[in-house]
Amino acid sequence: MVNDQMIHIVMPVKDSLSTTEEAVRAIVASGYTLTVYDDFSTPENAARLDALAVETGIRVVHLSALTGHPSPNYRLVLIEAQRTCLEQNSHLVIVESDVLVRPGTLLRMCEAVRPEVGMVAAVTTDGSGQVNFPYEYARRWKTDRVCSKRLSFCCTLLTNEFLHTCDFGQLDPAKNWYDVHISHLSMQMGFTNILQLSNPVLHKPHSSRPWKQLKYTNPFRYYWRKLTQHLDSI
Repeated sequence: MVNDQMIHIVMPVKDSLSTTEEAVRAIVASGYTLTVYDDFSTPENAARLDALAVETGIRVVHLSALTGHPSPNYRLVLIEAQRTCLEQNSHLVIVESDVLVRPGTLLRMCEAVRPEVGMVAAVTTDGSGQVNFPYEYARRWKTDRVCSKRLSFCCTLLTNEFLHTCDFGQLDPAKNWYDVHISHLSMQMGFTNILQLSNPVLHKPHSSRPWKQLKYTNPFRYYWRKLTQHLDSI
């Protein structure tokens, strides 16, 4: 098994504790350590995260101790995680709180790392094994492949080599999400990004932000809320 010091695993969390607990336990069961960034969950859920840390040995960082900026604080998570990876000379793995890894998932991602690789992502599927959001574009693909389209941060490794070439402190603070920008940045810097079709993870989309389900059930309301409330900026 790859030494877990070779990867720094982070999970941004905003409430949705039942799904988060499943996601955390799946990583811990695979033998890895994990840092959870609590992005202004309710006091009750923040306390539950602390209890989960005592039980499982994960590390919980409450972003309320670092910033007064309201959620989402993905930029801050990325800055903190990059700093740790550069100090430890490790790769960064981001696993979202609505994703369940399988035994061997993270190891197989590590095995795909090469000097020319910037990012490695595990494809996401639903409970039936069907490729789902955000990788619908890959449903017809049969094998792992270099991906010229965007990668999501659902379950993604950012290599140490790539982390040395960019400064996440320069990310636009007006944005909410950065997976599209960073996956394109990796390619612009000459790296290749790999989507692993043979290494799927279970994805329960938007469990931490249920309003985003409107994208599928009521697109008009979703885009109206996105535009009028300046939400979900990528």
